[in-house]
Amino acid sequence: MTPVLVTGLPRSGTSWTGRMLAAGGELVYVNEPLNPLPRPGRSPGVLDADVTHRFQYICADDDEPWLRAFTDTVSLRYRFLAELRRNRAPYDLARMVRYGTAFTLGRLTGRRALLDDPFALFSAGWFAHRLGCRVIILVRDPVAFAGSWQRLGWTVYFHELLEQPLLVRDHPRVEELRPLVGCQDRLLKNVALWRTAAAVAADLAARHPEILLVRYEDLAAAPVEGFRRLYDWAGLTWSARAEGRVRRACTAPGSTAHGFAWHGLSRTAYRPMDSRRALAEAGGRLSEEDARRVRELARG
Repeated sequence: MTPVLVTGLPRSGTSWTGRMLAAGGELVYVNEPLNPLPRPGRSPGVLDADVTHRFQYICADDDEPWLRAFTDTVSLRYRFLAELRRNRAPYDLARMVRYGTAFTLGRLTGRRALLDDPFALFSAGWFAHRLGCRVIILVRDPVAFAGSWQRLGWTVYFHELLEQPLLVRDHPRVEELRPLVGCQDRLLKNVALWRTAAAVAADLAARHPEILLVRYEDLAAAPVEGFRRLYDWAGLTWSARAEGRVRRACTAPGSTAHGFAWHGLSRTAYRPMDSRRALAEAGGRLSEEDARRVRELARG
C-alpha cells in the first residue's frame, strides 16, 4: 500500500495538512520520525534508526539502515522491544501504547501510513523513489514563514546541513549557506533557509512525478477544494466524513473551538482553526520594515 509523506520546512503547515489527510480514516498519522529531539523523535518503536542531524539526509548511497527502518514504519510494524530498551519513563510508555496500538490496528485494518515530517524535506526524492511514497511538499510565503520563526525565537544552524557531504553533493544550493555559519542575524538566516528549501523543493518536484509542490497559502484560502484535490492525488477517498471533518476543522474560530481535534501524545503544531483568518493574520507578525527586508532577501 502506498504511504504518504507530508514535508516542507517547519511552520509550513505540515501538521495541519497531515491531520486533514488523515481525517478520512484511511491513514495512520506518524509524527516526525526524523526529528532528532525526543518527543516526538527518538522513538525506535516508530523508527528503529539513529537520527544524528536535523534534516538528516538519506539517499541510495548509504540507505541500508534507513530502508530497513522505514520499511517497518510505513508497513506499520511497531518495534516494542526496541522502544523499551531506550524509553521507559511513564510518558514514553504511554506513547508506546498509543503508537503501538495505532500501528497494529492500522496494519490489521489495511490502513496506510502517513508521515508528517519537516525534517524529511531534503530526502523527499528518496522517500518517493525507494519507499514509493506519494510526497506532498508545502511551501509557505517567506514573510509568513519568517514571521512564525521570529515569533517562536527559532533559528537554524547551517552546519547541520553542511556536515552532510551527500546532501551538499545532491543539493548544491546548500553550499550557498556556508558563509552564514555563525551569523547572528536570525532573520537573514531564516530567509536563506527558505530560499534554499524552496529551490530544492522545486527541483525535486520537477524530477519526481510522485512529488507534488503545494503552496500553503492556496490550501489555506480554499481548504475544502484544496484537500479534495490532495485526497485524489494521494489515492484517498474523499468521503462525506472526510469533507465534514475538514470543513469543521478549517473553519473553527480562533485556535481551539469547534473543529475536531486530536488530543494526547503526538505533540503536533496542529490546532483546529479558521484557515482563512489564520492566513490573513500570518503576514502581520513582522514589522513593515522587516517584511520588506524579507521580500528583498527572498528574491535574492
